[in-house]
Amino acid sequence: MPTASRSKSKGPKRKRKPSPQRLRKLLAMEWGFWERGLVRVAGVDEVGRGPLAGPVMAAAVILPAETWIDGVDDSKRLNADRRLDLYQRIIDTAIVWGVGAASAREIDRINIRRATALAMQRAIARLGDVDHLLVDGLAVPELGTETHTAIVGGDGCVHCISAASIVAKVTRDRLMARLAARYPQYGWERNMGYGTPEHLEALDRLGPTPHHRASFQPCQFDFGAALLAGGPAEAMDEPDPYAEG
Repeated sequence: MPTASRSKSKGPKRKRKPSPQRLRKLLAMEWGFWERGLVRVAGVDEVGRGPLAGPVMAAAVILPAETWIDGVDDSKRLNADRRLDLYQRIIDTAIVWGVGAASAREIDRINIRRATALAMQRAIARLGDVDHLLVDGLAVPELGTETHTAIVGGDGCVHCISAASIVAKVTRDRLMARLAARYPQYGWERNMGYGTPEHLEALDRLGPTPHHRASFQPCQFDFGAALLAGGPAEAMDEPDPYAEG
């Protein structure tokens, strides 16, 4: 009597490490600096330029030379679970990494462009010695013209910048979720401070919190009316929670 053969269950496929030629292509931008003896090459990216609330956040990441973390991409192309998984792999693999923020009050005081540069400077300061910076977007004069290379769209095509974009995004999302517990009416755990209908409705009804950017048009309102309504505007004299000396 013939017996049925058991099919062997296959485990998850192991992804092969890229060949040296493929690795060189994937890391083309970084490789050009490594060949010149510049080993500590940091990717730098920011998140949170557009929201109405919360800080602008930057991250800087130095990965070991010739290191490729499979799946790392522009954080905007990844779902939340994938970002969290990659975030852990990035910080476990990195030689060093750092994050920096500029608060809503700093954004109001010096404008969003300068505040973004300030957040980048604070992240980079946590790295120690750096041979060169690869920065997403346009050049940032505050970082020094000789010490950084700006790449428009770099978060989608330069590995270390993609890694930095993930670290910045996960860090800021976690921060906004913590702030949402304190100000639950605005839905920050869902909208991350961006101007969604839910957020705008709460802003119109309650007024801004100390974490709103008063210089951004939707946050400009009648402070007197908000104070009479007893909304979060009563706490606008709280100390700046992110400013650094």
